[in-house]
Amino acid sequence: MKKFIVLPPSGTRDFLPQDVKNREWAFGVVKGVFESFGFLPMDTPAFERIETLAGKYGEEEKLIFKILKRGKQSASGETDMALRYDLTVPLARFFARYRNQLPYSFRRYQIGPVWRADRPGKGRFREFYQCDVDVIGSSSLLADAEVILALTKSLSCLGFSGYTVRINSRKALNGILESYGVPSEQMKATLVAFDKIDKIGVEGVVNELSGAGVPEVVIGRIRSNLSKRSEDLRGQISTTATGREGLEEVDEVVSLVKPLLKDGEIEFSPFLVRGLDYYTGPIFEIYLKGAVGAIASGGRYDGLIGMFTGEQIPACGGSLGIDRLLSTIDQIGKQSKREERLSCVFITVWDRALRAETLCIADELRSEGISAEISLNDGKIGDQVRSALKRGARYCLFYGPDEKTRKEVTLKDLSAGKQMSVKRDEIARMLKSFI
Repeated sequence: MKKFIVLPPSGTRDFLPQDVKNREWAFGVVKGVFESFGFLPMDTPAFERIETLAGKYGEEEKLIFKILKRGKQSASGETDMALRYDLTVPLARFFARYRNQLPYSFRRYQIGPVWRADRPGKGRFREFYQCDVDVIGSSSLLADAEVILALTKSLSCLGFSGYTVRINSRKALNGILESYGVPSEQMKATLVAFDKIDKIGVEGVVNELSGAGVPEVVIGRIRSNLSKRSEDLRGQISTTATGREGLEEVDEVVSLVKPLLKDGEIEFSPFLVRGLDYYTGPIFEIYLKGAVGAIASGGRYDGLIGMFTGEQIPACGGSLGIDRLLSTIDQIGKQSKREERLSCVFITVWDRALRAETLCIADELRSEGISAEISLNDGKIGDQVRSALKRGARYCLFYGPDEKTRKEVTLKDLSAGKQMSVKRDEIARMLKSFI
Protein backbone atom coordinates (compact mmCIF):
# COMPACT_ATOMS: atom_id res chain seq x y z
CA MET A 1 0.00 0.00 0.00
CA LYS A 2 1.38 3.41 -1.00
CA LYS A 3 2.51 5.55 1.92
CA PHE A 4 1.45 9.19 1.64
CA ILE A 5 3.27 12.20 3.07
CA VAL A 6 0.84 13.71 5.57
CA LEU A 7 2.70 16.99 6.07
CA PRO A 8 1.15 20.02 4.30
CA PRO A 9 3.25 21.62 1.53
CA SER A 10 6.22 23.66 2.73
CA GLY A 11 5.21 27.18 3.72
CA THR A 12 1.60 26.20 4.45
CA ARG A 13 -0.12 25.00 7.63
CA ASP A 14 -2.99 22.89 8.88
CA PHE A 15 -5.18 24.50 11.53
CA LEU A 16 -6.63 22.69 14.53
CA PRO A 17 -10.13 23.69 15.70
CA GLN A 18 -8.84 26.05 18.41
CA ASP A 19 -6.46 27.68 15.91
CA VAL A 20 -9.38 28.39 13.59
CA LYS A 21 -11.44 29.77 16.48
CA ASN A 22 -8.57 32.07 17.44
CA ARG A 23 -8.27 33.33 13.88
CA GLU A 24 -12.00 33.80 13.42
CA TRP A 25 -12.15 35.71 16.68
CA ALA A 26 -9.36 38.00 15.45
CA PHE A 27 -11.13 38.49 12.11
CA GLY A 28 -14.30 39.48 13.95
CA VAL A 29 -12.45 42.11 15.98
CA VAL A 30 -10.72 43.53 12.90
CA LYS A 31 -13.95 43.64 10.86
CA GLY A 32 -15.67 45.51 13.67
CA VAL A 33 -12.91 48.14 13.74
CA PHE A 34 -12.81 48.52 9.94
CA GLU A 35 -16.57 48.97 9.73
CA SER A 36 -16.48 51.54 12.55
CA PHE A 37 -14.29 53.64 10.22
CA GLY A 38 -16.83 53.34 7.39
CA PHE A 39 -14.98 50.74 5.31
CA LEU A 40 -17.23 48.43 3.26
CA PRO A 41 -16.58 44.69 2.63
CA MET A 42 -15.79 43.22 -0.80
CA ASP A 43 -14.08 40.15 -2.22
CA THR A 44 -12.30 38.95 -5.36
CA PRO A 45 -11.30 35.52 -6.77
CA ALA A 46 -8.33 33.64 -5.37
CA PHE A 47 -6.60 33.79 -8.77
CA GLU A 48 -6.21 36.43 -11.47
CA ARG A 49 -4.97 36.65 -15.05
CA ILE A 50 -1.19 36.90 -15.28
CA GLU A 51 -1.42 40.23 -17.11
CA THR A 52 -3.46 41.67 -14.24
CA LEU A 53 -0.65 41.01 -11.76
CA ALA A 54 2.41 41.46 -14.00
CA GLY A 55 4.43 44.67 -13.82
CA LYS A 56 3.08 45.81 -10.43
CA TYR A 57 5.41 44.28 -7.83
CA GLY A 58 8.96 45.11 -8.92
CA GLU A 59 11.59 42.71 -7.59
CA GLU A 60 8.90 40.70 -5.80
CA GLU A 61 7.15 39.74 -9.04
CA LYS A 62 9.27 36.58 -9.13
CA LEU A 63 7.30 35.38 -6.08
CA ILE A 64 3.98 35.21 -7.94
CA PHE A 65 2.51 31.67 -7.88
CA LYS A 66 1.64 30.81 -11.48
CA ILE A 67 -1.02 28.22 -12.26
CA LEU A 68 -0.18 25.59 -14.88
CA LYS A 69 -3.08 24.98 -17.22
CA ARG A 70 -4.58 21.52 -17.27
CA GLY A 71 -6.68 19.64 -19.76
CA LYS A 72 -6.12 20.45 -23.44
CA GLN A 73 -3.43 23.03 -22.69
CA SER A 74 -1.38 20.83 -20.33
CA ALA A 75 1.06 19.69 -23.02
CA SER A 76 2.11 23.24 -23.87
CA GLY A 77 2.79 24.18 -20.25
CA GLU A 78 1.09 27.51 -20.86
CA THR A 79 0.54 29.67 -17.76
CA ASP A 80 -1.88 32.55 -17.94
CA MET A 81 -3.36 32.49 -14.44
CA ALA A 82 -1.80 33.09 -11.04
CA LEU A 83 -2.82 33.00 -7.39
CA ARG A 84 -3.29 36.52 -6.08
CA TYR A 85 -0.08 37.96 -4.61
CA ASP A 86 -1.88 40.60 -2.57
CA LEU A 87 -5.35 42.13 -2.30
CA THR A 88 -4.43 45.56 -3.72
CA VAL A 89 -3.91 44.83 -7.42
CA PRO A 90 -7.14 42.75 -7.58
CA LEU A 91 -8.86 45.75 -5.96
CA ALA A 92 -7.66 47.99 -8.80
CA ARG A 93 -9.16 45.62 -11.37
CA PHE A 94 -12.37 45.34 -9.31
CA PHE A 95 -12.72 49.13 -9.07
CA ALA A 96 -12.17 49.59 -12.81
CA ARG A 97 -15.07 47.21 -13.49
CA TYR A 98 -17.56 48.39 -10.86
CA ARG A 99 -16.64 52.04 -10.35
CA ASN A 100 -20.06 53.28 -11.49
CA GLN A 101 -21.73 51.14 -8.81
CA LEU A 102 -19.43 52.22 -5.98
CA PRO A 103 -19.47 55.32 -3.76
CA TYR A 104 -16.89 58.02 -4.28
CA SER A 105 -14.59 58.02 -2.35
CA PHE A 106 -14.70 54.23 -2.00
CA ARG A 107 -13.59 52.87 1.39
CA ARG A 108 -13.24 49.12 1.31
CA TYR A 109 -11.96 46.30 3.46
CA GLN A 110 -11.15 42.75 2.45
CA ILE A 111 -9.93 39.76 4.43
CA GLY A 112 -8.65 36.75 2.54
CA PRO A 113 -5.71 34.47 1.73
CA VAL A 114 -2.85 35.39 -0.62
CA TRP A 115 0.00 33.26 -1.96
CA ARG A 116 3.70 33.94 -2.50
CA ALA A 117 6.39 31.59 -3.79
CA ASP A 118 8.67 32.75 -0.99
CA ARG A 119 11.25 30.82 0.99
CA PRO A 120 9.44 29.65 4.14
CA GLY A 121 10.91 30.67 7.48
CA LYS A 122 9.95 31.80 10.96
CA GLY A 123 6.91 34.03 10.54
CA ARG A 124 7.03 33.70 6.72
CA PHE A 125 4.51 31.57 4.85
CA ARG A 126 3.59 30.85 1.26
CA GLU A 127 -0.10 31.01 2.06
CA PHE A 128 -1.38 33.54 4.58
CA TYR A 129 -4.26 35.91 5.29
CA GLN A 130 -4.27 39.66 4.83
CA CYS A 131 -6.70 42.16 6.34
CA ASP A 132 -6.76 45.17 3.99
CA VAL A 133 -8.27 48.64 4.13
CA ASP A 134 -8.13 51.04 1.18
CA VAL A 135 -9.49 54.42 0.13
CA ILE A 136 -9.94 55.08 -3.60
CA GLY A 137 -10.73 58.54 -4.94
CA SER A 138 -9.15 60.85 -2.35
CA SER A 139 -5.83 62.67 -2.62
CA SER A 140 -6.21 64.05 0.92
CA LEU A 141 -3.63 62.84 3.43
CA LEU A 142 -6.56 62.40 5.79
CA ALA A 143 -7.16 59.16 3.88
CA ASP A 144 -3.60 57.99 4.63
CA ALA A 145 -4.09 58.88 8.30
CA GLU A 146 -7.40 56.98 8.43
CA VAL A 147 -5.77 53.85 7.00
CA ILE A 148 -2.99 53.91 9.60
CA LEU A 149 -5.45 54.62 12.42
CA ALA A 150 -7.74 51.76 11.35
CA LEU A 151 -4.81 49.33 11.48
CA THR A 152 -3.42 50.60 14.81
CA LYS A 153 -6.91 50.64 16.33
CA SER A 154 -7.26 46.99 15.28
CA LEU A 155 -4.01 46.16 17.06
CA SER A 156 -5.22 47.91 20.21
CA CYS A 157 -8.56 46.08 20.12
CA LEU A 158 -6.74 42.78 19.69
CA GLY A 159 -4.93 43.56 22.92
CA PHE A 160 -1.55 44.73 21.58
CA SER A 161 0.41 47.81 22.59
CA GLY A 162 3.92 49.15 22.22
CA TYR A 163 3.86 49.08 18.42
CA THR A 164 5.86 51.49 16.24
CA VAL A 165 4.65 52.98 12.96
CA ARG A 166 7.60 53.75 10.69
CA ILE A 167 6.68 56.22 7.97
CA ASN A 168 8.42 57.63 4.90
CA SER A 169 7.46 58.93 1.46
CA ARG A 170 8.53 57.71 -1.95
CA LYS A 171 9.01 61.40 -2.81
CA ALA A 172 11.41 61.81 0.11
CA LEU A 173 13.30 58.74 -1.12
CA ASN A 174 13.48 60.12 -4.66
CA GLY A 175 14.67 63.42 -3.21
CA ILE A 176 17.50 61.81 -1.27
CA LEU A 177 18.57 59.83 -4.36
CA GLU A 178 18.68 63.08 -6.34
CA SER A 179 20.72 64.75 -3.61
CA TYR A 180 23.25 61.89 -3.66
CA GLY A 181 23.51 62.15 -7.45
CA VAL A 182 22.45 58.55 -8.08
CA PRO A 183 22.20 58.00 -11.86
CA SER A 184 18.61 57.44 -13.00
CA GLU A 185 19.39 53.96 -14.34
CA GLN A 186 20.63 52.90 -10.88
CA MET A 187 17.90 54.48 -8.74
CA LYS A 188 15.77 51.34 -8.62
CA ALA A 189 18.73 49.16 -7.59
CA THR A 190 19.63 51.71 -4.91
CA LEU A 191 16.13 51.58 -3.46
CA VAL A 192 16.24 47.77 -3.46
CA ALA A 193 19.50 47.96 -1.47
CA PHE A 194 18.04 50.51 0.98
CA ASP A 195 15.10 48.18 1.56
CA LYS A 196 17.50 45.53 2.92
CA ILE A 197 19.37 47.71 5.43
CA ASP A 198 17.71 46.11 8.48
CA LYS A 199 18.75 42.65 7.25
CA ILE A 200 22.24 43.21 5.80
CA GLY A 201 23.45 46.37 7.56
CA VAL A 202 25.38 49.35 6.20
CA GLU A 203 28.22 47.33 4.67
CA GLY A 204 25.77 44.96 3.04
CA VAL A 205 23.99 47.89 1.41
CA VAL A 206 27.33 49.31 0.22
CA ASN A 207 28.25 45.95 -1.34
CA GLU A 208 24.86 45.74 -3.09
CA LEU A 209 25.30 49.25 -4.51
CA SER A 210 28.79 48.42 -5.72
CA GLY A 211 27.51 45.24 -7.38
CA ALA A 212 24.76 47.25 -9.09
CA GLY A 213 27.34 49.56 -10.66
CA VAL A 214 26.60 52.68 -8.62
CA PRO A 215 29.62 55.05 -8.92
CA GLU A 216 32.03 54.90 -5.98
CA VAL A 217 31.78 58.64 -5.35
CA VAL A 218 28.01 58.27 -4.96
CA ILE A 219 28.41 55.22 -2.71
CA GLY A 220 30.75 57.29 -0.53
CA ARG A 221 28.06 59.96 -0.03
CA ILE A 222 25.46 57.32 0.78
CA ARG A 223 27.73 55.42 3.19
CA SER A 224 28.32 58.55 5.27
CA ASN A 225 24.55 58.97 5.78
CA LEU A 226 23.32 55.40 6.30
CA SER A 227 24.11 55.42 10.00
CA LYS A 228 22.80 58.94 10.71
CA ARG A 229 19.72 59.59 12.82
CA SER A 230 16.49 60.26 10.95
CA GLU A 231 16.35 63.93 11.89
CA ASP A 232 19.94 64.46 10.74
CA LEU A 233 18.95 63.35 7.23
CA ARG A 234 16.14 65.88 6.82
CA GLY A 235 18.62 68.52 5.68
CA GLN A 236 19.98 66.18 3.00
CA ILE A 237 16.49 65.30 1.77
CA SER A 238 15.28 68.90 1.73
CA THR A 239 18.00 69.98 -0.71
CA THR A 240 15.63 68.96 -3.56
CA ALA A 241 12.07 70.07 -4.30
CA THR A 242 10.91 66.45 -4.52
CA GLY A 243 12.46 65.69 -1.15
CA ARG A 244 10.84 68.72 0.49
CA GLU A 245 7.45 67.66 -0.85
CA GLY A 246 7.97 64.19 0.58
CA LEU A 247 8.93 65.55 4.00
CA GLU A 248 5.82 67.73 4.02
CA GLU A 249 3.70 64.62 3.36
CA VAL A 250 5.37 62.71 6.18
CA ASP A 251 5.03 65.60 8.63
CA GLU A 252 1.33 66.08 7.87
CA VAL A 253 0.46 62.40 8.32
CA VAL A 254 2.49 62.27 11.56
CA SER A 255 0.71 65.37 12.89
CA LEU A 256 -2.68 63.76 12.17
CA VAL A 257 -1.90 60.32 13.57
CA LYS A 258 0.43 60.93 16.52
CA PRO A 259 -2.08 62.51 18.94
CA LEU A 260 -4.43 59.53 18.50
CA LEU A 261 -1.92 56.71 19.09
CA LYS A 262 -2.59 55.71 22.69
CA ASP A 263 -0.83 52.33 22.50
CA GLY A 264 2.05 53.05 20.14
CA GLU A 265 4.21 55.66 18.44
CA ILE A 266 4.99 56.93 14.95
CA GLU A 267 8.42 57.90 13.66
CA PHE A 268 10.06 59.08 10.43
CA SER A 269 12.18 56.33 8.83
CA PRO A 270 14.15 57.83 5.88
CA PHE A 271 15.37 54.53 4.42
CA LEU A 272 12.02 52.74 4.55
CA VAL A 273 11.26 51.75 0.95
CA ARG A 274 8.41 49.20 0.64
CA GLY A 275 9.54 47.09 -2.30
CA LEU A 276 6.37 47.20 -4.41
CA ASP A 277 6.60 49.33 -7.55
CA TYR A 278 3.14 50.83 -7.32
CA TYR A 279 3.75 53.13 -4.31
CA THR A 280 3.93 56.84 -5.10
CA GLY A 281 3.62 58.84 -1.84
CA PRO A 282 3.60 58.17 1.92
CA ILE A 283 4.53 54.59 2.86
CA PHE A 284 4.57 52.91 6.27
CA GLU A 285 5.29 49.72 8.17
CA ILE A 286 4.14 48.80 11.69
CA TYR A 287 6.38 46.79 14.01
CA LEU A 288 5.52 45.05 17.25
CA LYS A 289 8.05 43.97 19.83
CA GLY A 290 8.30 40.17 19.77
CA ALA A 291 6.93 39.75 16.25
CA VAL A 292 9.12 38.76 13.30
CA GLY A 293 9.19 41.56 10.71
CA ALA A 294 6.47 44.12 10.03
CA ILE A 295 2.98 43.09 11.12
CA ALA A 296 1.25 45.74 8.96
CA SER A 297 2.25 47.94 6.04
CA GLY A 298 0.94 50.06 3.21
CA GLY A 299 1.06 53.40 1.48
CA ARG A 300 -0.26 55.64 -1.29
CA TYR A 301 -0.45 54.27 -4.84
CA ASP A 302 -1.90 57.05 -7.01
CA GLY A 303 -0.88 55.43 -10.30
CA LEU A 304 -2.13 51.86 -9.86
CA ILE A 305 -5.87 52.36 -10.42
CA GLY A 306 -5.12 54.33 -13.58
CA MET A 307 -3.43 51.28 -15.12
CA PHE A 308 -6.90 49.70 -15.26
CA THR A 309 -9.16 52.75 -15.74
CA GLY A 310 -7.04 54.81 -18.14
CA GLU A 311 -7.28 57.89 -15.91
CA GLN A 312 -5.45 59.07 -12.81
CA ILE A 313 -7.36 58.15 -9.64
CA PRO A 314 -5.71 58.64 -6.21
CA ALA A 315 -5.67 55.75 -3.75
CA CYS A 316 -4.01 54.55 -0.57
CA GLY A 317 -4.29 51.52 1.68
CA GLY A 318 -2.73 49.19 4.19
CA SER A 319 -2.66 45.54 5.22
CA LEU A 320 -2.58 43.79 8.60
CA GLY A 321 -0.87 40.40 8.70
CA ILE A 322 -3.03 38.35 11.05
CA ASP A 323 -1.07 35.13 10.48
CA ARG A 324 2.20 36.74 11.53
CA LEU A 325 0.57 37.99 14.72
CA LEU A 326 -0.98 34.63 15.53
CA SER A 327 2.23 32.71 14.82
CA THR A 328 4.50 34.84 16.99
CA ILE A 329 2.33 36.12 19.83
CA ASP A 330 0.09 33.91 21.99
CA GLN A 331 -1.88 36.80 23.50
CA ILE A 332 -4.73 36.56 20.99
CA GLY A 333 -5.05 32.81 21.43
CA LYS A 334 -5.31 33.07 25.20
CA GLN A 335 -7.96 35.76 25.04
CA SER A 336 -9.95 33.88 22.42
CA LYS A 337 -9.84 30.66 24.45
CA ARG A 338 -11.12 32.47 27.53
CA GLU A 339 -14.09 33.86 25.62
CA GLU A 340 -14.81 30.49 24.06
CA ARG A 341 -14.85 28.73 27.44
CA LEU A 342 -17.20 31.30 28.95
CA SER A 343 -19.87 30.63 26.37
CA CYS A 344 -19.61 26.86 25.93
CA VAL A 345 -22.03 24.41 27.59
CA PHE A 346 -21.52 20.68 27.19
CA ILE A 347 -24.73 18.67 27.62
CA THR A 348 -24.44 15.04 28.70
CA VAL A 349 -26.89 12.38 27.50
CA TRP A 350 -28.14 10.01 30.23
CA ASP A 351 -29.49 7.25 27.98
CA ARG A 352 -31.31 6.58 24.73
CA ALA A 353 -34.74 7.36 26.26
CA LEU A 354 -33.69 10.92 27.12
CA ARG A 355 -31.96 11.75 23.84
CA ALA A 356 -34.90 13.67 22.35
CA GLU A 357 -35.53 15.84 25.40
CA THR A 358 -31.80 16.51 25.88
CA LEU A 359 -31.68 17.68 22.27
CA CYS A 360 -34.58 20.04 23.01
CA ILE A 361 -32.59 21.59 25.88
CA ALA A 362 -29.65 22.19 23.53
CA ASP A 363 -31.95 23.79 20.96
CA GLU A 364 -33.44 26.12 23.57
CA LEU A 365 -29.99 27.28 24.67
CA ARG A 366 -28.82 27.86 21.10
CA SER A 367 -31.97 29.87 20.39
CA GLU A 368 -30.94 32.13 23.27
CA GLY A 369 -27.48 32.66 21.77
CA ILE A 370 -25.67 30.25 24.09
CA SER A 371 -23.16 27.87 22.52
CA ALA A 372 -24.24 24.33 23.45
CA GLU A 373 -22.61 21.05 22.44
CA ILE A 374 -24.45 17.80 23.05
CA SER A 375 -22.60 14.58 23.77
CA LEU A 376 -22.84 12.07 20.94
CA ASN A 377 -22.19 9.15 23.28
CA ASP A 378 -24.68 8.31 26.02
CA GLY A 379 -23.67 5.96 28.78
CA LYS A 380 -20.84 6.58 31.24
CA ILE A 381 -21.29 10.11 32.57
CA GLY A 382 -17.68 10.24 33.78
CA ASP A 383 -16.43 9.71 30.24
CA GLN A 384 -18.75 12.44 28.98
CA VAL A 385 -17.45 14.88 31.61
CA ARG A 386 -13.89 14.13 30.53
CA SER A 387 -14.95 14.87 26.96
CA ALA A 388 -16.39 18.21 28.11
CA LEU A 389 -13.06 19.13 29.71
CA LYS A 390 -11.13 18.20 26.57
CA ARG A 391 -13.51 20.30 24.48
CA GLY A 392 -12.76 23.33 26.64
CA ALA A 393 -16.34 23.69 27.96
CA ARG A 394 -16.95 25.94 30.95
CA TYR A 395 -20.20 24.31 32.05
CA CYS A 396 -21.48 20.74 31.98
CA LEU A 397 -25.24 20.13 32.06
CA PHE A 398 -26.80 16.88 33.34
CA TYR A 399 -30.37 15.77 32.65
CA GLY A 400 -31.25 12.32 33.96
CA PRO A 401 -34.39 10.59 35.34
CA ASP A 402 -34.16 12.37 38.72
CA GLU A 403 -33.81 15.80 37.07
CA LYS A 404 -36.73 15.00 34.76
CA THR A 405 -38.95 14.14 37.74
CA ARG A 406 -38.04 17.41 39.50
CA LYS A 407 -38.26 19.42 36.23
CA GLU A 408 -34.69 20.57 36.81
CA VAL A 409 -31.21 20.17 35.38
CA THR A 410 -27.89 19.91 37.18
CA LEU A 411 -25.33 22.48 36.09
CA LYS A 412 -21.63 22.09 36.91
CA ASP A 413 -18.99 24.82 36.62
CA LEU A 414 -16.02 22.80 35.38
CA SER A 415 -13.42 25.43 36.26
CA ALA A 416 -14.68 25.94 39.83
CA GLY A 417 -15.81 22.35 40.40
CA LYS A 418 -19.16 23.49 41.83
CA GLN A 419 -22.59 22.32 40.74
CA MET A 420 -26.18 23.42 41.35
CA SER A 421 -29.75 22.48 40.50
CA VAL A 422 -31.59 24.82 38.13
CA LYS A 423 -35.26 24.82 37.16
CA ARG A 424 -35.81 23.44 33.68
CA ASP A 425 -37.31 26.69 32.39
CA GLU A 426 -34.62 28.85 34.04
CA ILE A 427 -31.52 27.33 32.40
CA ALA A 428 -30.95 29.99 29.70
CA ARG A 429 -31.54 32.92 32.07
CA MET A 430 -29.19 31.46 34.66
CA LEU A 431 -26.42 30.78 32.12
CA LYS A 432 -26.74 34.28 30.69
CA SER A 433 -26.32 35.74 34.15
CA PHE A 434 -23.09 33.75 34.56
CA ILE A 435 -21.74 34.58 31.11
